[in-house]
Amino acid sequence: MKALIKRATAIAGAAGLLVTGAGTATAGEGLAWRDCYDGLACAEIRVPADWDHATGGDTVTVPLLKIPARDRKLGSLLVNPGGPARSIPNFAVPGYRDQFADLAARFDVVVFDPRGLDVTCPAPVPAALSVPLAKSAYDSYAAANAKFAADCATAMGGYRGHLGASQVAHDMDAIRASLGEQRLTYFGSSYGTVYGQAYAGLFGHRVGRMYLDSTLDHTRPDPVAWARAGAVTAERNLFRLAGWCAADAGCALHGRDVIAVWDRLLATPDAVTIVRWAAARIGDDRSWPALTAGLAQAEAGDTSAMAPRPGPPDARLARTAFCADFPDPDGFPALERVEDELRAAAPRVGWAVQPWRVSGHCSGLPRVGLNRPAALPPMPRVLVANGDDDPLTPAEHGRRVAAQLHGAYLPAAGNHALYLRGNACVRDHVHRFLWTGELPAPGARCGTSG
Repeated sequence: MKALIKRATAIAGAAGLLVTGAGTATAGEGLAWRDCYDGLACAEIRVPADWDHATGGDTVTVPLLKIPARDRKLGSLLVNPGGPARSIPNFAVPGYRDQFADLAARFDVVVFDPRGLDVTCPAPVPAALSVPLAKSAYDSYAAANAKFAADCATAMGGYRGHLGASQVAHDMDAIRASLGEQRLTYFGSSYGTVYGQAYAGLFGHRVGRMYLDSTLDHTRPDPVAWARAGAVTAERNLFRLAGWCAADAGCALHGRDVIAVWDRLLATPDAVTIVRWAAARIGDDRSWPALTAGLAQAEAGDTSAMAPRPGPPDARLARTAFCADFPDPDGFPALERVEDELRAAAPRVGWAVQPWRVSGHCSGLPRVGLNRPAALPPMPRVLVANGDDDPLTPAEHGRRVAAQLHGAYLPAAGNHALYLRGNACVRDHVHRFLWTGELPAPGARCGTSG
């Protein structure tokens, strides 16, 4: 750990030697804010493209947005709402920025978009592999992914091989310094928790307080162990769905044995279509009325609502950034083995929820600049909360990260993005922790609505 701290400190110091362009701050300088999005402020910071070789190389810019503190400012709170994706353009929508209003009561809320996610490639990313895996589809996808990466090499420029969370963590520390903060106060949700873990590993000594919501574990390299918890959670949600349907007369399958209906559908020729469609919805209780209505239609022989619909073309680098942090197992046999083990653990639907992350998602991409999962050092100034019923970032992920950091874990009934989706109990604990440093009492727990 001392070696990491020494290396990080040297790199951060070297960043001050960079030359900045007009209107863009260099790491170590103050930020040049400008008005944007009707009352908010925007800026950019220029940082080394490769923090491992911080002097004399390419530089890149990281976009920032600030919601100014309204009262009794405590400092700056750095925020990443997840993805990996751009979130700053979403602040044009009042309802989106309202989610952060309580945090801005006491902090300048500074949101950053991770490096490189505003790059547009010449062609869209290939459609992701679907389940169940097939060798021919895997081979075609790997070839298409390789072509996508090659075709985008010029557009990527200095970002090529430098999109992983370890590079982003250095960007975060440069932002901290440019904000004039001695310590980082951080709020990361969903994929933002991967950046938080990377920062804790490199700069834990500079953390003031850190809140990680819906934590995606970046400490476990075994893809089966990593994915199993989410698969099992999704499987459990199917049985929770059945219980809800039995109790709610508004459910389209009310009075029916939902599990028996599901099993009969799995024996039909449309089973794959049904599983894929349901797997995308089983993780959010709010989608259950539509999910059960779709299952009722499918039982009557109509699966038209479940047919895949093409979305808008995506020519950005979110998947490439994800694959820098979570590279798939190499080769089709290894991927097939993962799917087989998840089927054994969660045979009805859970196996189909998780494999998109470990089913060749990254096959064909260059294996460069990887930030592979690794254990974390203790850093107790952290609060972690995950939803009990969230298969995307399962509770086991949050408990594991909290234990490694020696932080506090707040269990909560619910699904994904607890704070941003308005869990009042979670929000109260988060505000108390970020404002005063007070952690939840041992044994504290939050319900679905708080």
